[in-house]
Amino acid sequence: MQIKKPRYGDPLDVRVERLNSDGVAVGRVELDSGAYKVFVERALPGELVRTSVIRRRRAQLDVRTVELLEPSPERVPARCAHFGVCGGCRFQDLAYAAQLRAKRAWVAELFERADVRIEQLDEVAPCVEPWRYRNKMDFTFGARRWVARDEPPEAEAGFALGLHPREQHSKVLSIEACEIQFAAGDGILRSARELARAHGLSAWDVRSHEGLLRHLVLRTSRASGEILVQLTTSAVARDELAPFVNALLAAHPEISTFVQAVSTRLAAVAGGEQEIVWRGVGTIRERLAGLWFEISAGAFFQTNTAQAERLVEFALEELAPMEHERVLDLYCGAGAFSLPLARRSREVLGVELVEHAVVNARRNAELNGVTNASFVCGDAAQWLGAERCAAFDALLVDPPRAGVHKDALAVLAQARARRLVYVSCNPKSAAHDCSVLAAGGWRVVRVRPVDLFPHTPHIECVLTLERLP
Repeated sequence: MQIKKPRYGDPLDVRVERLNSDGVAVGRVELDSGAYKVFVERALPGELVRTSVIRRRRAQLDVRTVELLEPSPERVPARCAHFGVCGGCRFQDLAYAAQLRAKRAWVAELFERADVRIEQLDEVAPCVEPWRYRNKMDFTFGARRWVARDEPPEAEAGFALGLHPREQHSKVLSIEACEIQFAAGDGILRSARELARAHGLSAWDVRSHEGLLRHLVLRTSRASGEILVQLTTSAVARDELAPFVNALLAAHPEISTFVQAVSTRLAAVAGGEQEIVWRGVGTIRERLAGLWFEISAGAFFQTNTAQAERLVEFALEELAPMEHERVLDLYCGAGAFSLPLARRSREVLGVELVEHAVVNARRNAELNGVTNASFVCGDAAQWLGAERCAAFDALLVDPPRAGVHKDALAVLAQARARRLVYVSCNPKSAAHDCSVLAAGGWRVVRVRPVDLFPHTPHIECVLTLERLP
């Protein structure tokens, strides 16, 4: 008799064991047909859930939660009305302390999987205020609104401004309030949607590639209180936009500067090939590590200012530059690490691929009177060579999510610098990179995780590496 394997729609009771490093609930079940690893939608560690099978991949099952049989004592009410549908936050229903424990476990798991020994793994540095922490949000206009199941059949499914539903990038969930963005952003978001509709403006359709309005980016400064709004459109259309922009600015005089970015590309990115400033100077000012930074509409800046302070503080403590030392800051961005480092060392050189960021870094150095930091625009993989690397006493790298390019990593692995500090926004790529560095004679003496993004699976880390004796 052939034993039936799980099929789509089959019921299955699962005890959740943990959250994996992607933030997905994981359990295991023993069936007549064998043992299965189960990935559960919408469940927390320790819970017993009744589920329905979505798909089977050999010894793995993807299931959907149908009923919560035994809730976790760490389950809490979600604060946001859009939680569960919105693709942003994933853990609003998990107590914050439990989120921090899970994130530390993910870091340990990823480094263990990469066979990299960590001599000291700190507890995760928590976000003092895990709500309303984001100083920047990128909202999307769409011609296909996500319609909830409990809405009437005649509900309009057209114009929307908000965020994508989870795993539904062709549609947009209209957001009324976002519990992780700065508080003033909610009113601006609602006004932008209402006024765009009132003035008959069209939203971008990702399928037909038609429509005027594409993105709305809201940014603020904790230090100055300034607010920057960036509207991305598919065309200049100044006459068509003017009534809408003027009405929005009149309704929200707190907006310090308003920038229009024009993007004719099909890619869904908030930036554009052309920028038009409607109000203000096109930038806002933020203070970090005792320094002022100018932030333009398209500039990268950490979205959690308070935790970015911790990140910089930890990086400086770990690198511990001396007054006579030269420091290399690879992937330096607009100088958030370079400029504080320059205050403690003889000289800092920052290398960054994005030309706009290099311009910002030089401007920020000038703004703060820092004369011993210089910046070059270049690809780390092409710019960094053994001879150049040998000129520096200490190294700091802050790569993108994919990690350090393999060519640059090969040079760093052989570097003879006193210390290397690796600031990571993705512990999975950091673990891989550290395995290469370890093969070159480096050891990971400390990892200090910092929670910049509460209620999400993301975790930043400051890694300290020293050469083996």
